[in-house]
Amino acid sequence: MRRAGWRYIGPGIVVAATGVGAGDLVATLVAGGKYGYTLLWAAVLGCLIKISLAEAAGRWHLATGRTLLDGWRSLGAWTTVYFAGYVGVWGFVYGAAAMSSTALPLAALFPGVMGLKWWAVLCGVGGLLFVWFNRYAVFEKVMTALVGVMFLVTVYLAVRVGPRLGDLAAGLVPALPDGSLLYTLGLVGGVGGTITLAAYGYWVNAKGWRDTGWMRVMRFDNRVAYLTTGVFVVAMLVVGAELLHSSGIAVAKGDRGLIDLGGVLAERYGTATAKLFLVGFFAASVTSLIGVWQGVSLLFADFVARVRGREGASAAPEAAQAPGGPAGAGAPVPAGEGAGAAGAAGADAVPVERSVPFRAYLLWLTFPPMSLLFLDQPFALVVVYGVIGAFFMPFLALTLLWLLNSGRTPRAWRNGWLANTMLGAAGVLFLVLCVEQVRDLPW
Repeated sequence: MRRAGWRYIGPGIVVAATGVGAGDLVATLVAGGKYGYTLLWAAVLGCLIKISLAEAAGRWHLATGRTLLDGWRSLGAWTTVYFAGYVGVWGFVYGAAAMSSTALPLAALFPGVMGLKWWAVLCGVGGLLFVWFNRYAVFEKVMTALVGVMFLVTVYLAVRVGPRLGDLAAGLVPALPDGSLLYTLGLVGGVGGTITLAAYGYWVNAKGWRDTGWMRVMRFDNRVAYLTTGVFVVAMLVVGAELLHSSGIAVAKGDRGLIDLGGVLAERYGTATAKLFLVGFFAASVTSLIGVWQGVSLLFADFVARVRGREGASAAPEAAQAPGGPAGAGAPVPAGEGAGAAGAAGADAVPVERSVPFRAYLLWLTFPPMSLLFLDQPFALVVVYGVIGAFFMPFLALTLLWLLNSGRTPRAWRNGWLANTMLGAAGVLFLVLCVEQVRDLPW
């Protein structure tokens, strides 16, 4: 078992940064603005749940030598049908949302240069080109740098508005203000909760971690990453509590709430602080964009390989054979940091980031969604997207619970009572949120 160390940190930072986008920051900001520090405990609990989910995904990959898509397929054909529908519809709608979110701070930083929709197109194409031409090692370094920007900006803002430490500590005690139950559940479930939690195991493999000898390193990496996420969440809640709640100021829901906050900051602390905040807003949005472009494309490449009956995107090792045998001829192999992956998998193997399915999904995330930037989203598409998307997090939590308590996982690495408790609680939480989200759709 390798000793954990700071030099190994990487995949956890990637998954945490991808999961915490502008929408999550707004949700936490609004929570602080509406309830002060009262719901701090809920945001912290949300981070603990995401630690458990990401750890479970990484443990499955390392303990079994199989990918998560392979595990899902072993549960029945229904998982393949669901995933196929999900990545198709979700990717189409999310692509437009991610491009718009990333464009907002750029349009605010450079007013009058071009319209918001064209900024969004530029962000989409830029994300496509970055992921298309770079493999995991470069992707991880850029994501880590952007997380550093997010960290410095959010912590600076929290210090600037002046947190009341006594109230902050009191917020760690669970309490539910009147009418806040569903809002609280949403805060617990929403921060950092996306399909990219499922991509964590793929990024772990891309890093070169391929067996149980890396388990301690993976767990350390995951915990550090989500503790960093916790700092983002606490910092934004402090800003909401001190800047909005104490002054009775309301901001819009969704990504535009951060633009509203930029205006409040400019009025209170000057233009320089507002622009610094917009830079942090851009970092949060662009990490979500390129993280999804890279991570979900990995999932899709593995999905296509398995439908074709080949080993998946993480089947071949970096420099030595992974459990489960060599990849089939022509199968994609991971693009981690080792030099021997392609040779180990066969002369005609290609890195997964160079494979046709990976790049096809990149194109699907980028160009078809641009039509939604210039058209109102069709009613039927909104409903289908809402239904399919609402089911993913309970699907992830409950299938991990199933896989990690079954004979598919070596006995030594199956769930203990704590992992079962956390995954079970996550499954129930996300099922409740799923029902509420489906009920709130514009039927």
